[in-house]
Amino acid sequence: MKRFPNPSMLAAMTLAAAMPLFAQAVTTVPPGGLPSASDFSAQILPERAGVVSWRTLAQVSSVKQGGKMVPEFSKDIVALDKKDTRVQGFMIPLDVGDKQKRFLITSVPPHCSFCLPAGPDSVVEVVAKTPVKYTFDPIVVAGRFSLLKDDASGLLYRLSDASQVEVAQLAPGAPAGLVPPSGSPAGKLPVK
Repeated sequence: MKRFPNPSMLAAMTLAAAMPLFAQAVTTVPPGGLPSASDFSAQILPERAGVVSWRTLAQVSSVKQGGKMVPEFSKDIVALDKKDTRVQGFMIPLDVGDKQKRFLITSVPPHCSFCLPAGPDSVVEVVAKTPVKYTFDPIVVAGRFSLLKDDASGLLYRLSDASQVEVAQLAPGAPAGLVPPSGSPAGKLPVK
């Protein structure tokens, strides 16, 4: 007597066989892989005169020194240390409320409120003179740039005594949906 697989087992086997085809059909990852954060940032935030590019800030590597890994900065980055500098990017708040005295600015928009969107070379800690209103839009901030060579939190850069200079403009070819449209519920935070 021939035995046929039960219907549940047949459905599971069919689904398992179809999953790789479905995953291949919906993926948008290019064959060469995803771009680095600094390369992707250049696609969404045009590089501007007078604003340090994320490609410049990505010129850092890790080297072993005295039994631990430490950052080794390029000459271009070392030249920025202790200088007044401008950086553009997306805000990640570190405090509760609509105004932030201390926040992170990143090369790419955050995709999760609990995750950093990129590595330490794509994040700058900002300590503002006066609180800056939180926004989903990219901003330009100016302040005293510092290299952090042994920061306990793993940060590489800090902008102190900073202030928001302007709202940055997305590149004309930037993918849609990077920031919520103005007036959308996602753009409204409760005021504390």
